[in-house]
Amino acid sequence: MIRYDLADAVATITLDRPDAMNSLTVEVKRALLDALRRAAGDRGVRAVLLTGSGRAFCAGQDLREHAANLEAGRGLAGTVREHYNPIVELIATMPKPVVAAVNGVAAGAGASLAFACDLRVASDRAKFALAFAGIGLAPDSGASWTLQRLVGAGRAAELMLLGEPLDATRALELGLVTRVVPAGDVLKAAHELAVRLASGPTLAYAATKRALAYAATHALPDALAMEADMQDSCAATSDHLNATRAFLAKEMPTFNAE
Repeated sequence: MIRYDLADAVATITLDRPDAMNSLTVEVKRALLDALRRAAGDRGVRAVLLTGSGRAFCAGQDLREHAANLEAGRGLAGTVREHYNPIVELIATMPKPVVAAVNGVAAGAGASLAFACDLRVASDRAKFALAFAGIGLAPDSGASWTLQRLVGAGRAAELMLLGEPLDATRALELGLVTRVVPAGDVLKAAHELAVRLASGPTLAYAATKRALAYAATHALPDALAMEADMQDSCAATSDHLNATRAFLAKEMPTFNAE
């Protein structure tokens, strides 16, 4: 139900339940977390690409499994804390860039997974839907944190409360996605972007992700102090030294994540 492929220092993780629109069962969520941990821990992986097979990116929670839990009196069965939260936290804090190739519908937790990624390339057939309120639930999988940082608090409230789907063009206008490409090109375009990131300054990317996350919830003096710490850390790397030498020599730098 999860495919994992490594090429060009990019780990491509594919949700592979096309007949169920890549909806998330406990089994899929566990496999996804394992795949993300594998990518995060592999020094040979310098960027991650997350996508879905078939006509959907991810339709969110598998509602058949969810309904069975409700009927049995198990409620959410702990899945938000046990599965969704670790997945989203790992995507957001992984010390390497994560690109989402949104090939189709991204709904509920599926949309939240895309929002947690650093960059999103969308098919012109993609649709985003914050469908939680429609089934009487509050948002999960980090959407309350990520969405308002992408589009602002007012727009995030509108999208979550009304639950109206967004097509790719509107998502681009709102800043939800990095770019929109024809449906047949989405995986190629996203992979090219991930390869570009994989050949870049991985350690600086990791520091940038940390600085952005920190600054989102701290005052300016604290953010400045964090920036200084991240600069000190990056300045001590061979990548920075070699890139500076390359710049002065008017050459293209090579980054080795060292």
